[in-house]
Amino acid sequence: MKEIQAAKNNKIKELKKLHQRKYRSQSENYLLEGFHLVEEAAKANAKIKEVYLDERGLQLWQEWVERYQLDYYLLSDEAMKALSELPTPQGMIALVQKSDPNLADFSGKWLLLDNVQDPGNVGTIVRTADAAGFDGVFLGKGSADKYSSKVLRSMQGSQFHLPIFSGDIKETIPEFKKMGSNVYGTKLDQAALSYTQVEKTPSFALILGNEGQGMTEEILQMTDQNLYIPIYGAAESLNVGVAAGILMYALI
Repeated sequence: MKEIQAAKNNKIKELKKLHQRKYRSQSENYLLEGFHLVEEAAKANAKIKEVYLDERGLQLWQEWVERYQLDYYLLSDEAMKALSELPTPQGMIALVQKSDPNLADFSGKWLLLDNVQDPGNVGTIVRTADAAGFDGVFLGKGSADKYSSKVLRSMQGSQFHLPIFSGDIKETIPEFKKMGSNVYGTKLDQAALSYTQVEKTPSFALILGNEGQGMTEEILQMTDQNLYIPIYGAAESLNVGVAAGILMYALI
């Protein structure tokens, strides 16, 4: 065990860079905060490179860390506060190597996000897809980074339970169609169908769009059918995370 006292320690400075997407991409590493999330990573055999504990974390989880034979540091309260993005640090932060899933055949039930930018929404939607038994999630261009701290906290470990891909949805839709899967968009227009009228199938792709603008027109033109959720009150629209939950559970 090594110790770090100073909040301005060079190692702390380098680790803090991982709060930015470009440095996560350059280093192929990310930070995971909180025992529950680190435990989920260990269960999934993720590559945990180092663990950082404060005094409280050391008391609670030193035995667990040593059982997994992980390299660990003891941080002062000041150093932990400097590294954490939370108002109240949880006592444990891990440096984890990024691990993207292998190519999938895109069979089964998939959720695709078209430029969904809010990290909380993305994480919540992934967690709901996990709970609903979906086979995978695809994050289109402009969507929040699955390795950002806010997305990770919202996913609550679901990233270790189902594959999450990132890329261009326009290039992916043909792959679903090759598999014989229906591709559903989400938009309220004359040709759209209420989600309650959709015939359930074992394989499909459901696309949800940006919080403010919805799906891009180019992607809407590639879908087999666009769905909508009826609104009976005075609200103008639903939060994308709520809409995702309604549609996912209705279609399974």
